[in-house]
Amino acid sequence: MTDMKSLLVEIGCEELPPKALDELAKAFAIGIFEGLTKRGIAADVENAKTYNSPRRLAVLVPAVAAEQPDQAIERRGPAVAAGRDASGQPTKALLGFAAACGVSVEALETLETDKGAWFVHRAVQRGRPLAELLPEILREALARLPIPKPMRWGDHDFAFVRPVHWLVLLHGDRVIDAEVFGVRSGRESRGHRFHHPQPVWIAQASEYVEALRAAKVMVDPAAREQAVSEALHTAVGRVRGATGRTNLAVLIDADNLAEVRNLVEWPAAVAGSFDREFLHVPQEALIQTMERNQRFFPVLDGSLLTEHFIGIANIESTNPDEIRKGYERVIRPRFADAKFFYDEDRKTPLATHQETLKTVTYQQELGSLWDKCVRVTELARVIANRLGVDAARATRAAALSKCDLMTRMVGEFPELQGVMGRYYALAHGEPKDVAQALDEYYRPRFASDEIAHGTLARVLAVADKLDTLAGIFAVGLKPSGNKDPFALRRTALGLARTLIEGALELDLEALLREAVELLPERALAAPKGAPKSREPATATPAARKSALVAELLDFVHDRLRGYYAERGVGGDRFDAVRAVEPETLIDFDRRLRAVGEFVRLPEAQALAAANKRIGNILRQAEETIGAQVDARLLDAGAEAALHAEIEAAAAVIAPLAAERRYVDMLRRLAALRAPVDAFFDSVMVMVDDAARRRNRLALLGRLRRMFLEVADVSLLQNA
Repeated sequence: MTDMKSLLVEIGCEELPPKALDELAKAFAIGIFEGLTKRGIAADVENAKTYNSPRRLAVLVPAVAAEQPDQAIERRGPAVAAGRDASGQPTKALLGFAAACGVSVEALETLETDKGAWFVHRAVQRGRPLAELLPEILREALARLPIPKPMRWGDHDFAFVRPVHWLVLLHGDRVIDAEVFGVRSGRESRGHRFHHPQPVWIAQASEYVEALRAAKVMVDPAAREQAVSEALHTAVGRVRGATGRTNLAVLIDADNLAEVRNLVEWPAAVAGSFDREFLHVPQEALIQTMERNQRFFPVLDGSLLTEHFIGIANIESTNPDEIRKGYERVIRPRFADAKFFYDEDRKTPLATHQETLKTVTYQQELGSLWDKCVRVTELARVIANRLGVDAARATRAAALSKCDLMTRMVGEFPELQGVMGRYYALAHGEPKDVAQALDEYYRPRFASDEIAHGTLARVLAVADKLDTLAGIFAVGLKPSGNKDPFALRRTALGLARTLIEGALELDLEALLREAVELLPERALAAPKGAPKSREPATATPAARKSALVAELLDFVHDRLRGYYAERGVGGDRFDAVRAVEPETLIDFDRRLRAVGEFVRLPEAQALAAANKRIGNILRQAEETIGAQVDARLLDAGAEAALHAEIEAAAAVIAPLAAERRYVDMLRRLAALRAPVDAFFDSVMVMVDDAARRRNRLALLGRLRRMFLEVADVSLLQNA
């Protein structure tokens, strides 16, 4: 084994796009690691580090061999019998093989196998040096980077994400010669653009991080993020001291923090402030413009926005006041725009935008946003009536649900849809729960988000998500592969979560049928790309609707499977409940929890196996199985004992089923293990006596139906 030394690969560029930087750095490192591994170069990739900053991508592998290991080569030639003629002279085949191997016939060896003897050439191939292989590894890694729009510069033919200015390739203290994008490799990196504009000499690959830190560059993104966070907290502490407001805290959004981290190499926090008059604008709008447009961090007093904010500069200025003034100068026109939008929007009641919705296409076959609101309004009315919620308020919320999309504020900040609907509704006297619904019905907006809090908001959330799923599926635009342009997977999961976590006793299949019935006929005309389940196009409208409802139901359940899998629920448990087709998802959840309790019981495995056996017997039975058991045909002993136990259990289970106490039902059924085992040990079900055979099948059928009142436990594999 050759000496193992640190390997440093750094490519320096103009400022890289901050949102893409992490993905670029990860892909670059993977490309280097895979290149080393593919070529058999020993490397400690497990402990390798990926570094980046706005102007560089770098990989540091702590131990890499200087060359590939030597490889033993064995090349098989002709059979010994075919390699020499009758006089023992080499044949043309043997001579040709030896020439191809570059040796004489005498240098060849023989290999004995169970299929005969063969001429072979054995040799040792020297491993190629890392210095020879690294340039091609680097070029492969760069070619595979996810760059949607490569940039060209100068008069070069090549392209990259940004113009390249330097390249560092070091193995230990040795420079590996290479050229990429017209730049020759060396040991000189670059420091901070302002604090240390001169080259940075890297003596050893292992000294990379420290050398760059001395040049005011933090190449470790985790360390840079921590530095940003610490600077923010220090800065807000100074603001607290200056203002005497002890409850002040900086709002650190994870996405904003990640992007700012990728915008700076040496972070320094600068606190600023703005005119308090802007605070009458909804704070969500101000926070949005601070975070998304300026990458500033708002300062809150409890949950309320204050006039203070903190920016992260990429320089330790000798005159931070000038940076502060610059920050305050750029934020004012942004806030002035937000204030103007807000003031103008409030001059007009939210409901006046309903007419404008008719001019905005939602989807060609599904009509305008107005048409969508009409469908959602009817669904909200139906759902509200089924839940005993005020239907008038539900329909009012549904009718207003898309109106804020027509406002100036949402036009400028699309992320505020719903939020501004709430503000504008309250400003014009709409009931509080109606206004709240306009905001919350978008929930959950992301994976870790909560569902809508208010009951009215949940009604609207379910109605809107039902219409979205039904409509987009109907026109043949359902997700495929990893493409989901309408975010239908998220919508389906949001629908399921709202029904379950909101404890809404609603028949999902019936709701989907309602949603499909409300769709325009043109959307149900079997469009191009429609699901195969709805073919042929000549199917009746009723058949197409039924197939669409079934497909939507499966789609929601598929999302639900993943939802439970993330919570440690096995697929077999999910399938056991899915098999009995509960009407509501909250009932589905109750049954699933009961099955989770059941599998922990010592009797679970035996009863799951018995149910599987019973299911097989009943499926294979050729005669009709009756529902009633004739006690007169029961043999004394195990058969009669099982019947008695089943009847006793049924008397207990009936009231439990009415109350949906599924855990208690399965616990009572678990007590049947002993009589079930005894029955199968001593009773032959498929006897010649037809009457007794049918009676025993009826007995097993009754037992099977009792379990199916909760779930099909025969599908449990890990019980």
